[in-house]
Amino acid sequence: MAQTSRSASKDVRSAMRRRKKGTLKSGRSGKTVKSRKQAIAIGLSEARRKGKKVAPKKKAS
Repeated sequence: MAQTSRSASKDVRSAMRRRKKGTLKSGRSGKTVKSRKQAIAIGLSEARRKGKKVAPKKKAS
């Protein structure tokens, strides 16, 4: 299993803080994110976009 880099975990931590503040928005709808899981997903996706070392997305079965 691929290990997540420290810089990627900083992106996730940043997303969690923004969620707690109430400033984290979802991509398409632009609504405020309230779910913890969704905040983590957004943080990981931002890290992937920046090219950081993150485990690949899980595929739907």
